[in-house]
Amino acid sequence: MTEEAGQTVPKRGGFFARLRSWFFTGLLVTAPVLLTVYITWSAIQLIDSQVAGLVPGFNDLQFANVPGVGLVIGVVLITVIGAIAAGFLGRWIIRLGESLLNRMPVVRTIYGATKQILETVISTQSDAFREVILVEYPRRGLWVIGFVTGGTKGEVARRIDHDMVNVFVPTTPNPTSGFLLFCPREDVIFLDMSVEDAVKLVVSGGIVTPPDTTAGKSTPHSVTAKKPAGKRAAKAKPAAKKTS
Repeated sequence: MTEEAGQTVPKRGGFFARLRSWFFTGLLVTAPVLLTVYITWSAIQLIDSQVAGLVPGFNDLQFANVPGVGLVIGVVLITVIGAIAAGFLGRWIIRLGESLLNRMPVVRTIYGATKQILETVISTQSDAFREVILVEYPRRGLWVIGFVTGGTKGEVARRIDHDMVNVFVPTTPNPTSGFLLFCPREDVIFLDMSVEDAVKLVVSGGIVTPPDTTAGKSTPHSVTAKKPAGKRAAKAKPAAKKTS
């Protein structure tokens, strides 16, 4: 820092400081693009390899080496299977297959849990992972991001005399693992941010903070911290009597 005419003027950085700034700027621009391309390419190759192993004669096709062909074929096959399953013959085949799977001790547990989860998530009327909340965890005064997966039902709801919600609390930086909490509805704060912004916040460990689009607006779910009670106000002195 140097002083000129009584003012403090910041000293400009050298050439190496500018090189470092340019490097980090380029890294910030190229890293997301490269990671996106790498993950997308890896996913396409994985799907292509799986389809090549499941579809007979796939490697003999002229366009088998084109990237993404396996993905297209997989989407088409799943759509065809869905169309067949919607008919009478398809439903009969599915019932027959499920009856066979339900007789296998370990397989029936995996199949039943997977089918129930997919039916709940894919259902158009499902509210799973559509609401972002704040919940105090693991103790009072500490808040974490959570996702409402639905209302609490079954024996858990019968045993607890409260309006409960199922909350999935993801871990950082891997949001696919986490904890299942049964929380009273009045003890959670519903946020206006989207699920995508909440996932970015969790994965980045709090580095990427979504913009607060509802700043200044009062929301029905907002909670204000209780302030400690102050000292009682001193009693007002009695007014002086008027003298005649």
